[in-house]
Formats: sequence, structure tokens, C-alpha cells
Amino acid sequence: MSLARPLGFFGDVSTVARRALRSLLREPEAIIPALTIPVFFYAVNIGALQDVAEAAPGNLDYKAFQLPVAIIFAVTGVSRANLVVTDIQSGYLDKMLITPVRRAALLLGMMVADLTLVLGLSSLVAILGFIVGVRFESGPLGVVVFLLLSALWGLAFTGFPYTVALRTGNPAAVNSAFLIFFPFAFLTSSFLPLEALTSWLRTIATYNPVTYLLEGLRSLISEGWVAEDLAKAFGAVIVIAMITFTMAFQALNKRVRTG
Repeated sequence: MSLARPLGFFGDVSTVARRALRSLLREPEAIIPALTIPVFFYAVNIGALQDVAEAAPGNLDYKAFQLPVAIIFAVTGVSRANLVVTDIQSGYLDKMLITPVRRAALLLGMMVADLTLVLGLSSLVAILGFIVGVRFESGPLGVVVFLLLSALWGLAFTGFPYTVALRTGNPAAVNSAFLIFFPFAFLTSSFLPLEALTSWLRTIATYNPVTYLLEGLRSLISEGWVAEDLAKAFGAVIVIAMITFTMAFQALNKRVRTG
């Protein structure tokens, strides 16, 4: 009789990711708000501020200016952290911990599913931008980089809800994790260019990583390939990812030790 062989690290990650994606297909209510809210605010912001913004000096295309904001709202906080909570409460996670599955794969598999989801969401919002007339100066490759950068930001932020899920096992706490993003979202150049902000807000926005993410995304739309803006945008994503992933994997290790 032959014994079942371990899948290997990538096999473990793939198995966890497929399960997370299947659960997502059974829960469309997890996707609809993530798409509806940014589309709503995109329409409202353009309707309320487009004439004012475009009347100011600088020839600002406000539809293009606001598209990265809509993308960021669509992909930030989207994760399968609630599935982790369900697994904790049902005892499924404890059962997984007594199997040979690699511990890191339990979290990485979820993140692979998250990356797939945020790529889909960012693509849908980008299509909305094309419909209303937004065009990319960086061309088709710029669109690819735009979507990749947006998705990587969404992935980087998932460390926050996974940390909360693993430490608390509480669905309400996980749902509240998105509130962490609000200071990042509004204390930045979300509605006006950085130079148009008041002095105190401009100072805060200068230290906000979302500012550099938005500037990088906007450069792909309006200016083409600006290496400095893109380097700062990817750098901001990397810094946030290092912080949140460290927190999440430390929370996973603590959950593994304590059960």
C-alpha cells in the first residue's frame, strides 16, 4: 500500500488558495460592497468637484485624477480574514494544524486568493475609467503596471485584517480593521493635488504612503513613465507589506503555539 506523499510547499499554498477562492464564489456579498462603494464615491466626487477642479489652473483631468482613488478604495481591506475567523471558531484551523501542511502556507494561500480578487476588482474599476473617457499616457503596458501596483497595495494591506483575525478570532473586529485605512485615505492627496492642500494637511500627506501610491498611479495615466513616481509608489507598497506581513505571520505563529 502506497502512502500519500506531502504536496510540498507550493502545493499546500495552492490547496489553501483554491479553497479560499471557492468560498468566495459562494459569498458574492463579500465582493459587491467592495465594488459598489468605490464606484459610488467615484461618481459622486466627479459630479461634485469636476467643474471646480478643472476650472483651476493646471488643466487637471479630474476623472483621471480620481480613478486611482476609486481603485484604492476597491482593493483596500479586501481579504479572506473572515474565513480565518470561521475556521478558528469551527475548529477547522486546529485540525489543519495537526496535519503536515506548512504553517506559512495557511496564510500565504489566503493571500494568493486575495491577490486574485483584488486584481479582478481593480480591473473592473479601470474598465469604468475607460468608459468615462480616461486614457493612459503610458499605453497598454502602463495599464498592466497600474493594475499590478493597485493589486500589490491591496495585498500589502491584507496583513492588517489577518492579524486581527488570528489574534482575536472575532468577525466584528475583522470588519472594523478597515477603519485603519481611513486616515491613510483622507489625509492625503485624495481630492486635490498635493500642492493645493493646506500647509498642515500637506505636511501629513507628505509622510503618508498612500500619497506616493496615488502619485505613482496618476503618473501612469497622465504623464506616462515617470521613474521617480513609480519607484516611490512601489517603495510605499513594500514598506506597508513588510509591516503588515510581519504582524500577520507573528499572529499566525502565536496562534499555532497557543492553539
